[in-house]
Amino acid sequence: MAHRSVAQVVDSSVVLRGETEALREVEVRAETSGKVVSEPLRRGVLVEAGQLLCEIDPGTRQVSLREATARLAEARARLPESKARLAEAEAALPAARARILEAEAAVPAAQAQLSQARAGVPAATARLTEAKARVPEAEAYLAEAKARVPEVQARLEEAESRVPEAEARLAEAQAAVPAAQSRLKEAQAAVPAARAALAEAEARVPEAEARVLEAEARLNEADINLKAAQSLARDGFTAQTRLAASEAAFEAARAGVQAAQLGLKSAASGIEAAKSQVQGALAGVETAKSQVETAKAAVQSAQSGIRNAKAGVIAAGAQIQNAKAGVQAAQSQIQNAKAGVQSATSDIEGASAAVESALSGVEGAKAAVISARSQLEGAAASVQAAKTGEESALSAIQAAEAAIASVEKDIQRLSIHAPFAGLLETDTAELGALMQPGSACATVIQLNPVKIVGYVAESDVARVEHGAQAGARLVSGREVAGKVTFVSRSADPLTRTFRVEILVDNEDLSIRDGQTAEIAIAAEGAPAHLLAQSSLTLDDDGRLGVRSVSAEETVAFLPVTLLRDTREGVWVTGLPDTVDVITLGQEYVTDGVPVAPSFEEIIQ
Repeated sequence: MAHRSVAQVVDSSVVLRGETEALREVEVRAETSGKVVSEPLRRGVLVEAGQLLCEIDPGTRQVSLREATARLAEARARLPESKARLAEAEAALPAARARILEAEAAVPAAQAQLSQARAGVPAATARLTEAKARVPEAEAYLAEAKARVPEVQARLEEAESRVPEAEARLAEAQAAVPAAQSRLKEAQAAVPAARAALAEAEARVPEAEARVLEAEARLNEADINLKAAQSLARDGFTAQTRLAASEAAFEAARAGVQAAQLGLKSAASGIEAAKSQVQGALAGVETAKSQVETAKAAVQSAQSGIRNAKAGVIAAGAQIQNAKAGVQAAQSQIQNAKAGVQSATSDIEGASAAVESALSGVEGAKAAVISARSQLEGAAASVQAAKTGEESALSAIQAAEAAIASVEKDIQRLSIHAPFAGLLETDTAELGALMQPGSACATVIQLNPVKIVGYVAESDVARVEHGAQAGARLVSGREVAGKVTFVSRSADPLTRTFRVEILVDNEDLSIRDGQTAEIAIAAEGAPAHLLAQSSLTLDDDGRLGVRSVSAEETVAFLPVTLLRDTREGVWVTGLPDTVDVITLGQEYVTDGVPVAPSFEEIIQ
């Protein structure tokens, strides 16, 4: 017997077994400690989201909150004072930096003054050496001038003694002519030396005048520095050491001016002495000429011998005067040389005082820099201390705010509310029960909607899609429908199956948690044949299939895939769209055997 079957498109559902499961189940626990002061709710009661389940006695928490609030107010009150101190400390920094810059700027000026003062010491020393070298020369000249006085006096006596013997000594007078001529040459030779000494004395005058101008310029500079130091000292911008250094520099400059003026006067005295030497030398020349003329006159006229002798007496007297004038000139030169030594010594002392003053100025400037830096460090330390105070005030505010937040949060935790609408699975905590953090208050479950959970084999999991339509039949026979809301990506390590969840409406809460259900999940449709289960057979290789009648009316075995088992029959795939399936006698024929089938519509 055979049946002609035509393929039909059917949904290829995935069938599996599972159970119902609550959408949510939470055991609500306490987060703080205390006694329960609320009446308990009994199990099975419907609760709304946010409904109070357990109330815990607040105890002293309100007191702690007020104490924390007071600490916060106190900390906030300290913050403006800390900010004011910080602003005051920061405002002092620019002044300290300005004092450092001012003190550092004064150091180069003081060092320049020191270099200038040191540069003046060698020049003063050289002038002292030069002045000391002139003293022996002037003393030698004085000794020479004093040595000439006895000789001239002897000549006077000799001339006086020659008057009575003038006539007898005519021949001697004639012999004296060459001596007089020799003395004339000697006197003439002394004239250039005296003029050279005069030129040297005149040459010293510009140098002395230049020293006077230089000393006056230093005096003016010292006066300006002194006035500036006095003005800065009155305003408090310079140290007393710098003021003292400026006063010392002024006094040294004044002493330098006096010494330079003394040197100028000494140079003028030298000029006068040199002029006296020139005049004395010229007088000596004239005297020698007179002696020559006298000697010649004595030779020419014996009668004029007496007059010549008297003239010799007069000339000798003049020589004595000249010799005495030479002594005085030499003494003046010695005095001038000693005055030069004193002036040079004063210059050295002034230069040394200027060096000491400049050193004091440098040390004072460096001390001012160190002091200004110390003040800056103190100001920076004050700023850091003020910042620390402000940070401490802010920390105190944050600590107080944190304490308030902690107490407020603890107060909020005194009321335990239902996290969602549902059923109480257990009674809430009893009145007077002592709760600790983690103690259970109640268990709440949500059954609307309810989940139906099943596990699909790994061979069929690819056919289950998220959002696919699904249905379930409960043990009571009730059928429900929903959609797939979750397909696991990870297999169970023991069963190698994948969890599937279906969400189903349960407004009347008639579906309970844990009921067994048979689940069918819709999959993509496929052409299949509805056949009687008895028409299936196995070939020699053990493959499941059916035997059919070909167009040549011979037997052919066709393998099939079981799609679904229903009360009406089984749905199979793998067959042509139209096929003649042998439904009776398929166990007695083999492939290729010719048959003459009878067709009866056994299955509708």
